[in-house]
Amino acid sequence: MAIIRWDPFRDMVTLREKMNRVFEDVFTGRTEEGKDFATSTWAPSVDIFETEGELVLTAEIPGIDEKDIEIKVEDNTLTLKGERKFEKETKEENYHRIERSYGSFYRAFTLPNSIDPEKIQATHENGVLKITMPKRSELHPRKVKILKPASPEKPKK
Repeated sequence: MAIIRWDPFRDMVTLREKMNRVFEDVFTGRTEEGKDFATSTWAPSVDIFETEGELVLTAEIPGIDEKDIEIKVEDNTLTLKGERKFEKETKEENYHRIERSYGSFYRAFTLPNSIDPEKIQATHENGVLKITMPKRSELHPRKVKILKPASPEKPKK
């Protein structure tokens, strides 16, 4: 039996390598058994920004047909629901790697009360879904002028 000198840093390096593997497996969609779970859940990336007159949401949904997307507004909540379908054009054994995520997705966003739900519009172009939500006209900010108070009358003697 050979005597091996104990090196505490070797244990730390081994632990770091194992943790890196765990995080890599989670973010690339692999499990310990080597099976992919990327087809089970995913969510499109979303950007939301506000202008003076509207709130705009853009979502990256490449490869998804418009008929596979459902947009609903209910109780000040905007929901995006859809599915990216995996079409097997070749036999599964011929794939070397599958990194794109497939399956259904669901995203929900709480809308401010200033949004007019009746005027929400959506467009889909080049794999980007753009939802434009105009603000109610009566709720647009307005400037209020500060008036000088009327000077009090001096009491007469």
